[in-house]
Amino acid sequence: MKNKVLIIQANYYKDISTALLKSAKNELKNFAKINIVSVPGVFEIPVVISKNLKKYDGFVALGCVIKGQTPHFDFISKSTTDAIMNISVESKKPVGNGIITCLNKKQAVARGKKGREAANAVKTILSL
Repeated sequence: MKNKVLIIQANYYKDISTALLKSAKNELKNFAKINIVSVPGVFEIPVVISKNLKKYDGFVALGCVIKGQTPHFDFISKSTTDAIMNISVESKKPVGNGIITCLNKKQAVARGKKGREAANAVKTILSL
């Protein structure tokens, strides 16, 4: 029986999240049954995971946060990462963190493999 994995894609930076999604799907294609949910931004990812904990074996969180001129970047990045880690530890289910946090769009585009890396992390833990 294949594992069931939910990919949550934050679409605030649609071009970046689309590239992340493509690489994550490619990594999981022969390993798991995949479903995809799109949300407006990364801040919504933890609640979607929480709502679906009983339905899936693992999760892949994808999105991008780019630093602006205010501390908003720091708050969103830290709170989202902390929430994802807490969900994973408490539920004992893997959550691959494919959320890119960077200073500009050029850095985000250069980190396009992050979706594959997050999916691989989930795959590895589910295989243990």
